[in-house]
Amino acid sequence: MKKTLLLLAFLLIGNAFVFAQSADEKAVAATVEKLKTAIISANEADLKKLTSPSLSYGHSNGLLEDQKEFIRALVSEESKFTKIDLTDQTISISGDVALVRHKLFGDTANKGKDPAQVKLGVLMVFQKVKGSWVLLGRQAFKLV
Repeated sequence: MKKTLLLLAFLLIGNAFVFAQSADEKAVAATVEKLKTAIISANEADLKKLTSPSLSYGHSNGLLEDQKEFIRALVSEESKFTKIDLTDQTISISGDVALVRHKLFGDTANKGKDPAQVKLGVLMVFQKVKGSWVLLGRQAFKLV
């Protein structure tokens, strides 16, 4: 009985450490999800709200976009994601800056072309501005 209780206590404490996230980490994770949804839906208002006017958005092919160009490309469907799945996400907070790394697996239909699949590694930099996290920088690279 003691062994069972000890094991149960160990598992509960261990899980508390594994799942413990600060309020900022939870807020950043929620912002990543909102941004993912806004990218798929090409929602201009949400994209603007979730990104910084100083955005530097780097694509895996080397293309760099500012906030205006990033939003324009999505809204015009020049760049179109139809599906995005994120895995292996880590979030690191330092003051008002958050670094998010994850793997992105998605489907695209850029410029009306046939659907293609992308497999990317991504580094995103968020900054807390007036209590909200906004995307300041992003760089993707192709996974092999």
